[in-house]
Amino acid sequence: MPMAAAEIEELIVASIPDAKVEIRDLAGDGDHYAATVISQEFAGKSKLQQHQLVYKALGGHMGGALHALQLQTFAPK
Repeated sequence: MPMAAAEIEELIVASIPDAKVEIRDLAGDGDHYAATVISQEFAGKSKLQQHQLVYKALGGHMGGALHALQLQTFAPK
């Protein structure tokens, strides 16, 4: 069963409360998304560490209800 964009955003914000999240459905199928996440929590962390925080927030949904997520992460300037 596909995952709604709003649910992805809710999971990320629940784990990273100050996150500004933008979700785009890439294929119109509810399975392939792109996300941009901006959070102060990313400051001083490598891209790998930033992405790990987001994937941790999504828990077991990656590879299941959420098939693919193209991810961009940034710390605010």
